[in-house]
This record gives sequence, structure tokens and C-alpha cells, in this order.
Amino acid sequence: MKPVRSLARVMLSGVFVFSGARNLQNPGRLVPAAKPMTDRIAPLIERAAPQLPTDPETLIRANAATQLVGGLMLATGKFTRPAALVLAGTLVPSTVAGHPFWTNDDPAARNNNQIHFLKNLGLLGGLLLAAADTEGKPGLRWRAGHRIGHSRRSVRRAVRTARREARIAVRSASTARRLPG
Repeated sequence: MKPVRSLARVMLSGVFVFSGARNLQNPGRLVPAAKPMTDRIAPLIERAAPQLPTDPETLIRANAATQLVGGLMLATGKFTRPAALVLAGTLVPSTVAGHPFWTNDDPAARNNNQIHFLKNLGLLGGLLLAAADTEGKPGLRWRAGHRIGHSRRSVRRAVRTARREARIAVRSASTARRLPG
């Protein structure tokens, strides 16, 4: 299953590596489409972190760099689950800003944007699957529950042992009192 999983991650990450590199080199072509989204996000960024830039071109570059690095991490198998979550986070604003089919009046443009929107929705689903994939190993929830169960059994064993040792000590003390000396 490992080769299939590795190949699937490389295939899934390809679009992010390619588009991230392209958008990092030439962010200007995306500014008109991203401007409405960045105008809505800019006040939130300024409130949360005033030192961060809020111009559309810089935000596009940051998103592209994140997609490039996240795509490379996913492709190489390094930190795949966090990388998939980060890529999913970058895909949402890109999709909403880049393919708003609900605003198109032209049927051809609407259809094109709708197809790309649904494609990105499929990529989002693949990223969520990659983020949930534990590669056949037990997940964190199972491991935590297993550890808790193991700890409970250990505590029960320790309590039983302590009671048995206490009974033995009581018997030994009472026997020692009966002995002359």
C-alpha cells in the first residue's frame, strides 16, 4: 500500500507545486481576481497582526509560497498530515476568489468557473483524506485511549498488589506479636 499512498500524494501535490511556483513568480496576473477577497481580509489581518502586509500581491505571494512548500512536503512524505491541512487552508480562499461562478452572467464563463470550483472542491476532499491518513498506524485518539486503558489496568494491578502486601504485613505483624521474645 505504501507505493500507492506515495504516488497518490505526489499526484495530489503536483498542482500545488506547479501553481505555487507560477504564482510566486508572477502574482500580478491574479491581483484583479484576488482584490475583492483581499479587501475583505485586510481589516482582519490589520487587527490581528498590524505589522503584516495586506496588499493583494504580497498576499498572493504568501499563499503561493505556502502552496509550494506544502506541496513539496506532501510530495516528499515529510509532515504530510499538517501539510495537507495547510494546503486545504490555502485552497479555500484561492477557490472562492478565483472561481466565483455565482457572480458570472455569461453562461460560458459561469460553466468554466463552476468546473474549476468543483475541481478544487475535489482537491479539497483529497487533501482532507491525506490529512486523516495515518498510513495504517493507529491514530492519536486510539493511542490515547489505549494508553488510558493500559494505565487503568496498571493502577488496578498496583492496588491489588498493595492490598495483598498489606494483608501479608498485617498477618506477619500479628504472628510476630504472638511469638515469644
